[in-house]
Amino acid sequence: MQPEADPASPSMSRPDFYAWALAEDRGRHELVEGRVQAMPRRTVGHARTRAACWRALAEAIGLKGIAAEVLMGSAVEIGEATVHVPDLVVAAGPPLPGDAIAVPNPVVVVEIASVGRVDLSRKLVDYLSTSSIRHYLVLLPDTRILVHHRRAEDGTIQSAILREGLLTLDPPGLKVAVEALFPKA
Repeated sequence: MQPEADPASPSMSRPDFYAWALAEDRGRHELVEGRVQAMPRRTVGHARTRAACWRALAEAIGLKGIAAEVLMGSAVEIGEATVHVPDLVVAAGPPLPGDAIAVPNPVVVVEIASVGRVDLSRKLVDYLSTSSIRHYLVLLPDTRILVHHRRAEDGTIQSAILREGLLTLDPPGLKVAVEALFPKA
């Protein structure tokens, strides 16, 4: 049996973090540069936005018929000492095994901003420095605004602030109405 990791320790490895986090119901946590960080509980409004966004992305994948899936609560590993848990992840390719914890090659990550959330600018740097991630979406439910950060083929980052219209996520080749990412008003 592996010893229990101490979240107050100066540093924790990714395997120790997974063992600690999965040992019992500990709430929501991420590992940032080897340190455990608690994440705030989700509100009903947050859950509604998450569900609407999941549905819109899953429908877009189904309509396009591509090999991809939208996952909730799956880990995204950044380097050796950081594990983020975005609200949603689009993983391209065949379905992951049911016991997978982390998404090995995420293409799109979605964070829903809310009061008390972690620093989304830190996540911008982390996510878009990961070679497989091409799109980082930040949904602002209170204003129904989508901030879309896209890493182009040449590595440059392009950002757009959208309230309506068509969002193109290529790769993996999806198109979805911005309005569909939010619950009906």
